[in-house]
Formats: sequence, C-alpha cells, structure tokens
Amino acid sequence: MALRDEFSSSLKDAMRAGDKMRLSTIRLITSSLKDREIEARGTGKEIGEDDILALLQKMVKQRQESLKIYEDAGRMDLAEQERGEIAVITGFLPQQMDEAAVAAAIDAAIASTGAAGIKDMGKVVAALKQAHAGQMDFGKASAIVKTKLSA
Repeated sequence: MALRDEFSSSLKDAMRAGDKMRLSTIRLITSSLKDREIEARGTGKEIGEDDILALLQKMVKQRQESLKIYEDAGRMDLAEQERGEIAVITGFLPQQMDEAAVAAAIDAAIASTGAAGIKDMGKVVAALKQAHAGQMDFGKASAIVKTKLSA
C-alpha cells in the first residue's frame, strides 16, 4: 500500500476509534506532505515515496530533539506528547536496520561504488540513500562512511 493511502486509511481508523493523539499526528503528517508538494510544484518535481520517507524521518528527528528539551526542562506532559507523536510517525516508517546491518550495507555500498577515499563519500551516501531509504539514520551512516574512507 502506498504511504499516501496508508495515511488516509489510518486517519479514518483514528477518527472511528476516537484516538485524538493518532488523529492529530496523522493530520500533522498530511499537512507537512501538502506543504512539501506545494513547494515542489514550483520546481516541477514530483514527490515520491522516498521523499515521503525522508519527511517522516525529519519529523521524528525534530520530535526527538523537542523531547530532550522538554525532559531537560521538566515538562513531562509535553515530553509525553512528543513520545506519542514519535510512536505514530515511526509506525509509518520501514523497520530500522540494526548497527550490524548498517555496517554491512555501508561496506557493500563502498564496494559497489568503488570508493577509494574521502572524495568518494558522496557516491557512497547516495547509493545508501537509494538502496535503504527510510531504514537508517543517514547522519550517523555518513559519519561511519567518512571514518571508513579516511582509514
């Protein structure tokens, strides 16, 4: 099922169940997606599944940062809301790869691109994004790639 259809279906289910947290989070996702589509319309670019996955990952990362801030400030009510939103958003993301799988994927990407040094880092990260969109944190992965290519 396409992610857009999954959002719509989940929105209807949340309405029927009266799950306000899930409902508001899915509305937030669809609103962000519409904003992204409007932004892309100016460039003539089509929003695909990979773009939607990147948007969801960005939303999770933003909520994790907010969660830390709220916890440090002692605002457990707001922290709990962020946890709930993170849980709903990650429900739409593919299963995240564990560290061993990420390391194996990085080694495979380095081998397939023929990367020899740090100047080839862009090729490796691009190959990872194409093959494993939504399955890993590319910020952490690029740091690992940099370390492996520097050695």
